[in-house]
Amino acid sequence: MILVKAAVYLLLTYFYVSKPGFYMTHPGIDTFAKALLIFIGPSLVFSIARLIVIYWYIRKHKFKNNIKDNFILGISRIVSILNTIFFAIAALTLFEIEPKDFIFSVSIVAAAIALISKDYISNMINGLIIMFSDRLSLGDHIKVGTLEGKILDITLINMILQNEDNDMVIIPNSIAFSSVIINQSKQNIKKLSIEFDMSLKNGYTPEFLETYLYKAIENDMDNVVKGGLSVKTIEINKDVAVFKAMVLLKHYDKIKERVLRRLINTALLRLSAQQMEEQMG
Repeated sequence: MILVKAAVYLLLTYFYVSKPGFYMTHPGIDTFAKALLIFIGPSLVFSIARLIVIYWYIRKHKFKNNIKDNFILGISRIVSILNTIFFAIAALTLFEIEPKDFIFSVSIVAAAIALISKDYISNMINGLIIMFSDRLSLGDHIKVGTLEGKILDITLINMILQNEDNDMVIIPNSIAFSSVIINQSKQNIKKLSIEFDMSLKNGYTPEFLETYLYKAIENDMDNVVKGGLSVKTIEINKDVAVFKAMVLLKHYDKIKERVLRRLINTALLRLSAQQMEEQMG
């Protein structure tokens, strides 16, 4: 695309300087060529600058050429914004509208548009900040409030996650920027937490539940840190005690985490059903 833009730009520049005869007889073509020149020139500069910056960034960090990275994504978004601005200027030139006169004539409308689109502008700015931040990266597994998943993409408006059910979760950048985000991929270990409650009549202690759950997952411990299963009491109410089972994983693996979660949930359900049967019997 850079070579195509360069060829078109050189051709238009040649015609603009030499002023061929059909430019004189067809002023519309002259205006169109001028507008195209205004757009392609800066766009060519932006494309070359983007290529140089990305090449330097990849060489500096010794990444692969097809790496997906926030910095590269942010540079591409900025180039898109600049191209849009110069496309608008070229459109004004095509319709022979002076940019200064256009700005003054629509100042009130522009103010109203800016007021209406403030959320969009806020999302765009927050998105660019997130892209150039080293705290979040494409592919990271994060938790935003009650939402959890892997970052698939960051646009100028939204952050797109993929949760455990392979659903696409779209979070506005302004919400993601102002929320507490837990980046589980940046941790040395991954935590799997499950909260549950048990009746006080059962008299279960955290030690008993740890031993019971350890037996339930002992055949699938290859991704679990040694001694990484623990149960603690969160709250004691009138009739039930709220516990949290926490499993420390060596690394993030969605499939193995799902297996462990299922084993723990199944074990807890069986324990509750067993106690219910004993009470009824």
